[in-house]
Amino acid sequence: MYKAQLMNSLHNKTATVGILGLGYVGLPLAVEFAEQGYTVLGFDVSQPKVDLLNSGVSYIEDIPTERLKPLVENGKIRATTHEADLSVADAVSICVPTPLRKTKDPDMSYVMQARDTILKVIHKGMVVVLESTTYPGTTEEIFVPAIRDLGYTIGEDVFVAFSPERIDPGNKVWNVHNTPKVIGGVTPSCTEVTQELYGAAVQRVVQVSTPTAAEMVKLLENTFRAVNIGLVNEMALMCDKLGIDVWEVIQAAATKPFGFMPFYPGPGLGGHCIPVDPHYLSWKLKTLNYNARFIELASEINTSMPYYVVEKITDALNDERKSVNGTRVVVMGVAYKRDVNDVRESPALDVIGLLHEKGADVVYHDPHIPSIRLEGDRRLESEAYSDALIHEADCVVILTDHSVFDWQHLMDQSKIIVDTRHAIPPRNGSARLVLL
Repeated sequence: MYKAQLMNSLHNKTATVGILGLGYVGLPLAVEFAEQGYTVLGFDVSQPKVDLLNSGVSYIEDIPTERLKPLVENGKIRATTHEADLSVADAVSICVPTPLRKTKDPDMSYVMQARDTILKVIHKGMVVVLESTTYPGTTEEIFVPAIRDLGYTIGEDVFVAFSPERIDPGNKVWNVHNTPKVIGGVTPSCTEVTQELYGAAVQRVVQVSTPTAAEMVKLLENTFRAVNIGLVNEMALMCDKLGIDVWEVIQAAATKPFGFMPFYPGPGLGGHCIPVDPHYLSWKLKTLNYNARFIELASEINTSMPYYVVEKITDALNDERKSVNGTRVVVMGVAYKRDVNDVRESPALDVIGLLHEKGADVVYHDPHIPSIRLEGDRRLESEAYSDALIHEADCVVILTDHSVFDWQHLMDQSKIIVDTRHAIPPRNGSARLVLL
């Protein structure tokens, strides 16, 4: 009975969809459900986020205010900080952060808080879907026993599944709607209900056999990227010792129409997924007395890249008979990737910190990041781009290749430019260009 009622309300879009966590994952998902005709209730512990959303103002760059505001005005989306409000939801997607502790162990506190919130509001005829990236077994170890302890029968009166988020901030091609959605229910009925839920919001839903399999899918995706980035970063180190241009090698290798996929070196890993998620898998395997060697090695290489960047800066300055100590260094871009306002795990923070330790006078310009906080509670404000900013610099370091930067203007300056992103294509100019 409960399954039939829920399936019917989801199919007819009379169901209320709750989104627990309104950040980079939750808000785009909420907007997508609302645009497909559902009434969406967002929950977040941040009162400022809730206030902005309820006023129709977006705080996520991928969701323009012009897209969000009509949905709020039409009553399709509202937000709350009150847990009890979620009791009206027929479906709840959990989109909370899953960071790492300093020891690189999973910080499950947000997931545990989300679970406790769900336990307060769960009712018969509700489907609960965890989207937060986590270690294999989380859904069935943390959520399932707690829900069963309340007397519910999963697959009959409540439904539980895992569906990993696949948000790529700043991506203009792939979004919530056209990115395939993987789902894995605790029971076949759970999978069927979850299929009905997400089938209305995304173009393609891919079913796997269990929540644990779905959790592993996400970790494989991001471990694949982390390991291959680690490989190409090490290739950059080797090419540097051999006096070879690694970018030339990659571009030539990419002409092979089979058996090769190009990855590119950089100053390190950043963002909410790639530097973090593989460690969830590594941690889980350690509990089973297994060492995830590829993950550990890739992490070692990727986390060493900021030191390599600083070494390139030091060498470039030394060639000009200049010391890092007292040198004015302008960093172009501190976001972890192109055209986003996100510095989570950004290698730029490490590069700037290392330069500070060596006595450099570091400033930065990033139109998407007005300020950053460094270790020791030191704060830097983004400098406005100007001729004076570049004129006063001894060295300009490109850490993010934002589309608004005027590379030709930089090349026209008689400066040392250390380009870690291969952002500047070959062109004339008086600058001394140093590639990663």
